Amino acid sequence: MENIRNFCIIAHIDHGKSTLADRLLEFTKTIQVTEGQMLDDMDLERERGITIKSHAIQMEYVYKNEKYVLNLIDTPGHVDFSYEVSRSIAACEGALLIVDASQGVQAQTISNLYMAIEHDLEIIPVINKCDMASAMPEEVEDEIIELLGCKREEIIRASGKTGMGVEEILAAVIERIPHPVGDEKAPLQALIFDSVFNSFRGIIAYFKIENGVLRTGDKVKFFNTGKEYEADEIGVLRMDLVPKAELRTGDVGYIISGIKTSREVKVGDTITHIARPCDKAIDGFEEVKPMVFAGVYPIEAEDFEDLRSSLEKLQLNDASLTFQPESSLALGFGFRCGFLGLLHMEIVQERLDREFGMNVITTVPNVSYHVYDKQGHVIEVHNPGSMPEITMIDHIEEPYIRASVITTTNYIGPIMTLCLGKRGELVKQEYISGNRVEIFYDMPLGEIVIDFYDKLKSISKGYASFDYHANGFRPSKLVKLDILLNGEPVDALSTLTHFDNAYDLGRRMCEKLKELIPRQQFEIAIQAAIGAKIIARETIKAVRKDVTAKCYGGDVSRKRKLLEKQKRGKKRMKQIGNVEVPQKAFLAVLKLD
Repeated sequence: MENIRNFCIIAHIDHGKSTLADRLLEFTKTIQVTEGQMLDDMDLERERGITIKSHAIQMEYVYKNEKYVLNLIDTPGHVDFSYEVSRSIAACEGALLIVDASQGVQAQTISNLYMAIEHDLEIIPVINKCDMASAMPEEVEDEIIELLGCKREEIIRASGKTGMGVEEILAAVIERIPHPVGDEKAPLQALIFDSVFNSFRGIIAYFKIENGVLRTGDKVKFFNTGKEYEADEIGVLRMDLVPKAELRTGDVGYIISGIKTSREVKVGDTITHIARPCDKAIDGFEEVKPMVFAGVYPIEAEDFEDLRSSLEKLQLNDASLTFQPESSLALGFGFRCGFLGLLHMEIVQERLDREFGMNVITTVPNVSYHVYDKQGHVIEVHNPGSMPEITMIDHIEEPYIRASVITTTNYIGPIMTLCLGKRGELVKQEYISGNRVEIFYDMPLGEIVIDFYDKLKSISKGYASFDYHANGFRPSKLVKLDILLNGEPVDALSTLTHFDNAYDLGRRMCEKLKELIPRQQFEIAIQAAIGAKIIARETIKAVRKDVTAKCYGGDVSRKRKLLEKQKRGKKRMKQIGNVEVPQKAFLAVLKLD
C-alpha cells in the first residue's frame, strides 16, 4: 500500500490536461502514444477536442530503485461535466492542478480546486505550456501563490507538448501525495466512482478499495441497492482491462459480475462482502443537481422502449443524466431529461445518435412551474403543453434560486448588468481576498437555463464561477408563447416566458424559423401568439415554377390565365400540405441571441 499513489488532473477547459497525461503515460512506458489525447477514446471527444468522461489508467514507475503504482484519472475541464470531476476526486488522495502559462488561473481552476480542497487532497500546482511564446510563467506563479498560499519552489513548470517537467511531476506525485490509508484486515469497503456498459459482459463498475481485500470469485453485495453478486473478474485499468487475482486496500480497479440491468449499479455506492459486510456505506458523495430540463422524444413512436434502454445505458456512463417518462401532443411519448447545462444536453443527444443509433428530437429546455387555478388548486407544470387555459389560471409561481458568482473586481459592472437583465435582485456582495469578490443574487431559474452561463463566461473572459441553490417559488407574470405554422400550433416550440420578454422573443423566434424551415410549394405563415393574440409574423414565400416562360408576345391575358391557374393549385396544396420542422430549428431556438 505504501507504493500506491492515486491522483487526478484538474484544470480549466483547454489548459492541456489530456496532452500532459499522454506525456506521463509515455514517460512511464505504459503505452505507446500514437496520436494526441490517448485517454479521450470517444469520437466526440476527439472531434471537439474536449474531455467528456473521466478516464482512469494505471502506470508503473521505478523511482529511487523502488517500484510504484500510479493510478491517474484525467478529468474534464468544462463546467457541464463538473460532476465527473467530483467523482474522480472522491477516488484520489492528490491532484495535479494545471494552469495554462498564457492564460493564468480561470474559473474552473478555482471551482475544481475548491472541490479538491474540500476532500483534503494534496495539491501539486503545475504551470503547463511553458514552451509557448506567449507564456507568462512569473505572473501565473504569483496568481497560484495567492490562490493556494504555497511556496514558489513547489510550483512545477512543464509542457505537455515537449515533455519538459514530466520527471519532476512524477517525483512530486511520489514524494508529496500521501499513499492511501485503510485497513486490509477490516471488512471490504470499495467506492464505485464510475461504470460503463459492455454489450458482451454486462455492466463494468470501476471502484477504489478503501478497506479490505477483494479476490476473484468473492461473493459481494452492493450496499445501497442490497443486490448480491459474484466477482467473476476483477482487475486494474490499463488502456485495456487487465485481470488480477486480488486487489488490496488503496487499489483502483474494475469488477465484472454479470450485472444486466443498469438500475442495480449506482455511482457512489459501496461494494462489500456478503459474509463480512461493512457497517456503513462510504459517504461524501453529493447528489447531482440538474440545471436544464428538456423533453427527448424518439422520431419513430415504436422506438420508445429502445430509447428508454439507451438512456439507462447512457446514465451508467454519465451519472449526471436524470430522466422520467412524459408525453406531448405533437411528439408522442418520450422522456423529460435533466442535464447539467446546454453543452451536456448537446453531447447526450450526439451520444444517443452515435452509440445507440437513436435519432431523437429535443424540445426547448425549461424548468417546472406551480400553476394556481381560480379554485385555489395547484398543479405542477413541467412543459408548456400541459398548461391549463389562460381563463382558468389565477396566478403562476416560478422557481427562484440564490446564485453566487465569484469574479474579479474588473468584471463586476458587466456581470451586474447581465443579472439585472435576467430579472435578478442583488442580495449582497462580499470581498473574498485581494481583488476577488462574491456577488449574491436572487434570480428566476427559468432565466438562467438557456444562455446565462455562456454569457457570464464570455463577458468575464472565463473569470467568473457560478453556483446556485434552490430558493423557493415566487408569483410571476408568465405567459405561454405559442408558435403557429399555417395556423397549427407546434407544441414542441411553445415556451413559458415572462410577459416583458414575450414580444421580443416571439419576433426573434419567427425570424429564426423563417431561415431554417425549407421553402415549400405553398406559402407558409409563421406566427407567434399569446393566447388568441398574434404578436409577430413572418412569411416563407412559395417555391414557384415560371409558368409564363412559354408565352412570348401575345396578349397579357394569356399570362394572367396561367398565373391564376397556378394560384388555385397553390391554394389547394396549402389545404392538404403539412410542414416538417427540421431538428435544427428546435436547437436554433435555444441559441437565439
